[in-house]
Amino acid sequence: MCQYSVREKDGKPNDWHFTHYTSRAVGGAGLIIMEMTDVEPDGRITDFDLGLWSDEQIQAFKRIIEACQSYGTKMGIQIAHAGRKAEDADQPVSSSPLRFPGDQYKQPRELTTTEVTEMGKKFETAFKRAIQAGVDTIEIHGAHGYLIHQFHSPLTNKREDVYGQDRARFGVEIIEAARRVMPESMPLIMRISAVEYADGGYDLEYMIELAKRYKEAGVDMFHVSSGGEGTTGPASAGPGYQLDLAKEMKAALNVPIIAVGRMEDAKLSDKAIREEQADLVAVGRGMLRNPFWANDASLTLGGKPLTPAPLAAAYSIR
Repeated sequence: MCQYSVREKDGKPNDWHFTHYTSRAVGGAGLIIMEMTDVEPDGRITDFDLGLWSDEQIQAFKRIIEACQSYGTKMGIQIAHAGRKAEDADQPVSSSPLRFPGDQYKQPRELTTTEVTEMGKKFETAFKRAIQAGVDTIEIHGAHGYLIHQFHSPLTNKREDVYGQDRARFGVEIIEAARRVMPESMPLIMRISAVEYADGGYDLEYMIELAKRYKEAGVDMFHVSSGGEGTTGPASAGPGYQLDLAKEMKAALNVPIIAVGRMEDAKLSDKAIREEQADLVAVGRGMLRNPFWANDASLTLGGKPLTPAPLAAAYSIR
């Protein structure tokens, strides 16, 4: 969940981010995936987003990661490039020169074949820096219409080179770059849009075949969302509206799946896990509203408090 709160436009997390993430760790979150963090300045949605394009940024991330881990929370980070959705870039780049609808978006420039290869190297160095900062896992953002999605979608990839002939190639190369630098025991997550809601967008069967390629390249777990390449959305976006997608991806791929999308009802999330529709549940907006969501969910489900000992008195009756 992007905070758009970098003060100096330098990509470094600051005291706001420290408070934001440590609050959720104190609140009992088992895994926190830090917000979309970009591999180059012009890869950000806005100039106020996080980045890992410089070694100078590592320490600011390390400070937050270590603090959250001290409360028992595992820490991940979402590495990405916004592509044609980079609103503040003077000249956004993409798989093809197709502009995303909306007044805030500019006409993108198509990356050359050489530049696509160089982009893979930028992802690789960002992965290295994330590991140096101490993360427990990395999530590659291949969803919601950002650069990797732009390459694997027929709607936005009209290239005639090798990256157009094989739309999965760019994503596969990014995964391989992550695997080159990650410890063997570290899980690699990829966030994907299972379906597109735009006219002529791909369907679930297309994404399942694509995800098989990504799994073969080294993805251990998929974070199943949807949409992002058009201005339309699902017919209904109520609680658990993407659970069916997660369930089908899980059955087809036989790897752990993270379900997301209006999952803040603890009983709904618990049911999804127990019925093996998903293996993990991601709660975004619910945790923005309530940093102690995980703790409250545990209590709702009959579990113990998840907060640190200094807050134990809040849950005792004397």
